[in-house]
Amino acid sequence: MPDFNYQDSLNFLSKLTLRRFVNGLKVLSSFYITKWTQKPVQWGLPFSISFEPTTSCNLRCPECPSGLRAFTRPIGMLEKDFFTKTIEEIHQEMMYLIFYFQGEPYLNPDFLDMVKFATQKKIYTATSTNAHYLNDANARRTIESGLDRLIISIDGTTQDVYQQYRIGGKLEKVLEGARNIVKWKKELKSKTPYVFFQFLVVKPNEHQIEDIKKLAAEIGVDDVRFKTAQIYDYENGNPLIPTIEKYSRYKKDVNGKYVIKNALDNHCWKLWHACVISWDGLVVPCCFDKDADYRLGDLKKESFKEVWSSEAYRSFRKKLLSGRKNIDICANCSEGTAVWKD
Repeated sequence: MPDFNYQDSLNFLSKLTLRRFVNGLKVLSSFYITKWTQKPVQWGLPFSISFEPTTSCNLRCPECPSGLRAFTRPIGMLEKDFFTKTIEEIHQEMMYLIFYFQGEPYLNPDFLDMVKFATQKKIYTATSTNAHYLNDANARRTIESGLDRLIISIDGTTQDVYQQYRIGGKLEKVLEGARNIVKWKKELKSKTPYVFFQFLVVKPNEHQIEDIKKLAAEIGVDDVRFKTAQIYDYENGNPLIPTIEKYSRYKKDVNGKYVIKNALDNHCWKLWHACVISWDGLVVPCCFDKDADYRLGDLKKESFKEVWSSEAYRSFRKKLLSGRKNIDICANCSEGTAVWKD
């Protein structure tokens, strides 16, 4: 679950209903019973879901399948009718909806209409964007959609540093988009969305950590968050791994090889309270399964409730309990320690 500030927390809690509260208790209790018994028990439905608006992206970031154009799964756009049908089935239990998996959400022409639909169902909504499409009209529509949280990815305070990771991107477009959002939020007297800059800390930009805080204050966004970078080829070192240990997921072992800093326990809260749905209806365990290799169900063929309680899901949870390091998407995971607020 995300971090909140006071106003954002009140907004999030305003979405709580008795049914969602009871569902949350079911999910939480089944997770702890699973930890104690080491047998997969699942009650309730997920209260946090990520829906993928698209796999397409305008940038070419080096550690991103969208940026690398490296998907083996089909690429495409989430269809509004399919989205609304799925939300109709699960909205009474679900409380938090993330419009992001891979790709740039604003490339989907129906994206903000889908946000508005979820808002009408009193679901807390969030998205992450590179902000290149937050022109004046889209910024206003974003506020009017009722979006609750807007994460703007900005990984540098100068163009030369920014473009080293956000390849093909224009920093001025990002700043313009952020200013448009702040302007329309004031114009429409809206308390939402809660807007923050997300700064992916890598070696080329780590010297600009203090600069991004100043820039955020100057523009008027609500906060700055620092995210550690997931590196695929990290064992022998990588030019993206930062030198500031706090912002690195990796450290050197006694043999001089890089390893993940955090211990991997054989349980994962994500598998009990959340899941990811790809643009074409595939249900996968979490956002680390970027190529949808672990397909636990297909919502074009079965209902969400059938998928959530399926044998495929039970088997995956059981496999996790027996050895998390044996699942490749779990082996490079640092869930819970990836984002820092300074």
